[in-house]
Amino acid sequence: DISPHLGCYGDPHAITPHLDQLATEGVRYSHAFTAAGVCAPCRSTIITGMYQNSIGTHHMRCNSTLPEWLQPFPMRMQEAGYYCTNNSKTDYQFSKPSSKTIWDQSGSKAHWQNRPDDAKPFFAVFNFTGCHESGIENDAKYKSVTKDLTPDQRQDPAKLTTLPPYYPDTKIVREDWKRNYELITAMDAWAGELIDELKQAGLYEETIIFYWSDHGVGLPRAKRWLYDSGTRIPMIVRIPAAFRHAEQGHPGTVDSRLISSTDFGPTVLNLAGVPLPDRLQGRPFLGNDLPEPRRYVYGARDRMDERYDIIRSVRDSQFRYVRNFEPLKPYYQYMNTPEKGATMREIRRAEQTGELSPAMKLFSAATKPAEELYDCDADPHEINNLAQNPRYLDKLNEMRAALKDWQNEIGDIGLIPEAEIEIQEKLAGSRFEILNGGDDSAAKLQRLVDIATKASQGPTVIDDLIAGLNDSDPSVRYWAATGIGNIGSNANAARPAIVAALGDSSPSVRIAAARAAAKLGESDEAIEVLRKELKSKHQWGRLAAAIVLDEMDDLAKPAVADLQMALKDQPNKYIVRVANRALNELLGADHVVP
Repeated sequence: DISPHLGCYGDPHAITPHLDQLATEGVRYSHAFTAAGVCAPCRSTIITGMYQNSIGTHHMRCNSTLPEWLQPFPMRMQEAGYYCTNNSKTDYQFSKPSSKTIWDQSGSKAHWQNRPDDAKPFFAVFNFTGCHESGIENDAKYKSVTKDLTPDQRQDPAKLTTLPPYYPDTKIVREDWKRNYELITAMDAWAGELIDELKQAGLYEETIIFYWSDHGVGLPRAKRWLYDSGTRIPMIVRIPAAFRHAEQGHPGTVDSRLISSTDFGPTVLNLAGVPLPDRLQGRPFLGNDLPEPRRYVYGARDRMDERYDIIRSVRDSQFRYVRNFEPLKPYYQYMNTPEKGATMREIRRAEQTGELSPAMKLFSAATKPAEELYDCDADPHEINNLAQNPRYLDKLNEMRAALKDWQNEIGDIGLIPEAEIEIQEKLAGSRFEILNGGDDSAAKLQRLVDIATKASQGPTVIDDLIAGLNDSDPSVRYWAATGIGNIGSNANAARPAIVAALGDSSPSVRIAAARAAAKLGESDEAIEVLRKELKSKHQWGRLAAAIVLDEMDDLAKPAVADLQMALKDQPNKYIVRVANRALNELLGADHVVP
């Protein structure tokens, strides 16, 4: 969970001597980005070389079925004779193949030193979890991770000049910002120990080293988000002279090519001389026979923990385009984990006291713009939205088109409700095949984009939304019902169709229709549907029902007993979190759940 807060990236406060030295001996990548702003979806892109919203690993803590042809890349390294180890995080969002199949050894003791033959080549991954957001939030973890820092490696929070303008400038927030730097210094020492192990074994000049982060700093408006603060990462690659191809890998150089986390696996395979599968979406950026450099990198945000917010992003070397498919949701939806953090609590306090700065107000707003466009060179914190500026219309149109092309190319399934994905996955064989299994996939996706866009356009499109309730595609019906719910009391013309949709064959449609029905004055019927869905066999349908009940405020009081049962009986922690939040609001309680 770190952004490029390293000395070699020019950060004025970073104390990172080992990684700075690695950059001196290797290549520092200035435009490396992750495909998601959170760990598990991003890890799935790294291990597969595929976008998470293409293979169905886009929702946090989901369990996707991979297409039969897709092999996690360490398995191909094993087939090529490499001893492959992982120490120790997996978190790939799929259960098959298992970690035992993907790796020769995976766990806290996994190490290249354990290979059966010293002559056997190895591919070893080491994960440092001390920089995780919990290291900032949790006092005990922060103290444990940084216990060996010397006094001159400690930071004075009052002297830090890099605090972003979208945070309150308070002692509490500065303490979090200080902790981020000190955790990074502890990580740097850990990296130095791994490098020393190679040197002591006489393997330093025989080993290619990759260093990167899985996403940006573990604080609000960074982790989980698609801005540079959440997806721009440090990445350093050191290639010994004997393994350099063409003009690659010269010590002390900076590479400004756009790199995506989907590219890491294909690059490792290419450097090892392992043939690349034809259908991989990632591209190698080192080795022989390289493709053209990327013009864009892409990002996707979907369900983050217990809350849905469908967002897509396109980034070129200068500009970032953001498409909010659910603009009527606030930036800062209530999520259990970030709300525990001191910085998020300070943001909430500033919201209550009216102490928000102009930059903070942008992200504490009740709604989001449908589109955002930023000049990241001129505006590195991405504060000044240029999407409505006529001077940038050509760039806006270009990046809109790039997003559409990418979604079609990969078969983006993010606009399909999660409960519906689980249903369609069983029919298609894998989540990838849902929108990559027929000639009509592009047309189907475009219909979803169109109806999802209309869902936030208000009463002017109500006729289209009513018509959408009769579509053969349950995902289209879902978005139509969602759009009518977004309009609320001004959608009376849709009342009969919404009441009929309460009996739809799809749980996702029934839940969206219940939300709309409640806003149209049919709260008794809506509550009855939601109470049933809260007990259904579809866990993500149960979550969606809990979210709607949470949104209904006092109208949800007849479902208090059902929410209390959900709080006690659910194996899905995200349902527990939403049920707990709803009950706290309904009952004036302050109960805390993990």
